[in-house]
Amino acid sequence: MKNKNPRKMGGPPGKNKRGSSKFSMNRDPFFSNSKRRKKDEDEVIESEEEELDGGILNSGGESGEEEEEDLEPEETAEEKRQRIAKQVVENLRKREKELEDEEDEEGERVFEKEGERDSFVAKKLMQQQLEDSGRLRRAIASRVQKPESVDGFEILVKHRQSVTAICLSDNDSKGFSASKDGTILHWDVDSGKAERYQWPNEEILRSHGSKNPEGRATKHSRNVLALSVSTDGRYLASGGLDRHVHLWDTRTREHIQAFPGHKGPVSCLTFRQGSSELFSGSFDRSIKIWNVEDRAYMSTLFGHQSEVLAIDCLWQERVLAVGRDRSMQLFKVHDESRLIFRSSTSSLECCCFIDNSEFLSGSDDGNIALWGIQKKKPVYIVKNAHALSTDVNNGELKDRGRNYNGHIASSWVSSVGVCRGSDLAASGAGNGSVHLWAIEGAGKGIRPLYDLPLIGFVNSLAFAKSGKFLVAGVGQEPRLGRWGHNSAARNGVAIQRLKLL
Repeated sequence: MKNKNPRKMGGPPGKNKRGSSKFSMNRDPFFSNSKRRKKDEDEVIESEEEELDGGILNSGGESGEEEEEDLEPEETAEEKRQRIAKQVVENLRKREKELEDEEDEEGERVFEKEGERDSFVAKKLMQQQLEDSGRLRRAIASRVQKPESVDGFEILVKHRQSVTAICLSDNDSKGFSASKDGTILHWDVDSGKAERYQWPNEEILRSHGSKNPEGRATKHSRNVLALSVSTDGRYLASGGLDRHVHLWDTRTREHIQAFPGHKGPVSCLTFRQGSSELFSGSFDRSIKIWNVEDRAYMSTLFGHQSEVLAIDCLWQERVLAVGRDRSMQLFKVHDESRLIFRSSTSSLECCCFIDNSEFLSGSDDGNIALWGIQKKKPVYIVKNAHALSTDVNNGELKDRGRNYNGHIASSWVSSVGVCRGSDLAASGAGNGSVHLWAIEGAGKGIRPLYDLPLIGFVNSLAFAKSGKFLVAGVGQEPRLGRWGHNSAARNGVAIQRLKLL
């Protein structure tokens, strides 16, 4: 029903006064009585004051502050980045000011002017950006102290079956792990408290974009083989035998999207740092690019002649991938080109970026290779890096599987990891230990540091950005098969605390 009284329509202040062309009181016979008109004008003024105090919608007894909170727009991604950047700069300024005050008490003064402090803060931010982008390498390996015998790996999180993938959040406070039974856990690095991700039912999966997989991988198969978390920590991606890439919300641990498209199991995943681009590698020999913000497929990269086993990416649109075709390929997405690096003897099982121009790889013959972008062959090779251990503490291998060259499965280099922006690296196999390595500058080589005992197949490795700890996904079986078995191993996530000088 249309309101005949213009003063009760809740218009903005100033529209109901005398002289308004739309709500003129002189034209309405209702206002013929001057006394009544004066009283009504007072009511209009009061209602306008109420609108200014609490808003037009504040008629149900709620406070204006609560309504302002409800009507306040959500913070955009750009506003969040600006807020965080300002907070980081302010924290750095406060820290430098505190250090300056402490040094002033000792009779020394570092900054004579405020501009000098700002210049120092700018240099700090520039250095941090170069380290994060992989263009500047920190010297951490020389600062790592030799671990004592009592400071070995500790099981932080337990799994029922072999752990296939792990990853850390950008601030190193949270971790994620997956196992062959499809379990995905979200855990705290300090306390080890874990929370489980619940798979939705088939109806919800279909509504999120999932399609019935083909062949042997039935629709009930969710064996997870790969994990990756976005830089902002909002999204977690998982992939496995069901040939889908699944997207999860890390805040609610709920499934939000399923990306179909791969014709084979999804074996590896990685986010491009600082962006919403997700890369997935599969046994179908392809690498697909997704945008998790838009929930959209973007492109497909071809080049490998066999299964893609591992991929990695830094800030640039460059994807490093290895496969069973004995090659490592660097895809330049923007230029639509690729570089091919050949391994002469065996299949490459894992890879990772050291920086934009150097890479590290592990193969099934037990070798670890250092590569440079200027050469198609390895710059340096550590042969038989994980020799088969005969230590009884490593347990008895019931099934010593071998590849086509006769190499025992437990000596395969199944995982490599690099502390981002540094010269510290690690490699894992099934021979009972994780090796720490120092990457020499200018492609000079790889220097061994320490051996960290860990029983079982080390299927995944992840360093903290600070270099203060290393986490490993370990299990009784290799990540991609069952050709080896170690009954003495414990399935779970192990952590090694590292002491730096």
